[in-house]
Amino acid sequence: MSKGLYFTHPACLEHDPRAYAPWHPDAPERLSAIEATLGECDWLGFERRACPAASVEELQLVHQNRHVAAIRELCDAGGGALDPDTFASHGSYRAALHAAGGACAMTRALISGESRLGFCAARPPGHHAESGKAMGFCLFNNIAIAAALATSELGLERVMIIDWDVHHGNGTAELFRARTDVLFSSIHQYGIFPGSGALRDVGSAAGEGYTINLPVPARSQGDLWCSLIAHVLVPSALAFEPQLILVSAGFDAHLADPLAGCELREDSFASMAALVGDLARTLQVPLGLVLEGGYEPRALAASVRATLAALGEQASAPQVRRAPLAETMAGEIARYWPL
Repeated sequence: MSKGLYFTHPACLEHDPRAYAPWHPDAPERLSAIEATLGECDWLGFERRACPAASVEELQLVHQNRHVAAIRELCDAGGGALDPDTFASHGSYRAALHAAGGACAMTRALISGESRLGFCAARPPGHHAESGKAMGFCLFNNIAIAAALATSELGLERVMIIDWDVHHGNGTAELFRARTDVLFSSIHQYGIFPGSGALRDVGSAAGEGYTINLPVPARSQGDLWCSLIAHVLVPSALAFEPQLILVSAGFDAHLADPLAGCELREDSFASMAALVGDLARTLQVPLGLVLEGGYEPRALAASVRATLAALGEQASAPQVRRAPLAETMAGEIARYWPL
């Protein structure tokens, strides 16, 4: 029996922003590095599956039809710039369909009971994409589509999203801002792109309290990130009682990453994964991770390997001290959840 399901697709290599921006860090080598590293260890016992292409109907669970059509038309015409940081090449629409489709297929497999653990290694990433706008290297919001699928078509009433990418998942936050069926949480470095995700932003209208933003300073290390998970996100999740946990698994908080200033290492991500894995086992719910950022290929691949190893071996959650900043943030979030 496999330790989990690993979704990917060769089409995800066809998305290459360097066709229009040679400097662009979201290169196909990111995914190639992950594949090479995991291949050396026989995929850590995970069962490999191909990401199917998402249907237009699945994309429209969170995206406006005009947005989907605009991405398709741009790529059919050869690609181009969507904003100063976000580009599409001729193969980007096909890649994005498989990235979103992989997140959906993983979610279907988890909810149907085929596995309790899944990882979707696909690109382009998704958590910055809004309903009608591509941004931050993201075309379609893969994890938001998966969460919306779970609640609208697969019978779940509560889904939790944990976003540990170093950049705030603004697109995901906005898509679920006023909803109570998705608890969105994000640990991210403040003062960098996209500039959102303040602690005081807790959602709006009926969804007030269902957004948890935990901004951390540059040079933050793994002990702080683990403390925020252990002492803010875990108790919030235990109160919310999600039926599925999804992780926007970005690895750009790594010390070697060129796009931010945090100082996590491979063992930091392993510890974070162990905490979230233990949470999923406590709640007796499946856990799915969707690749987001991570722009130094070797550090990315090593961090993914450490994460999957911790999850596949069901590593025990580490004992984590309550960091002072976690204590401060818990005081804010405790207005909505018993911490």
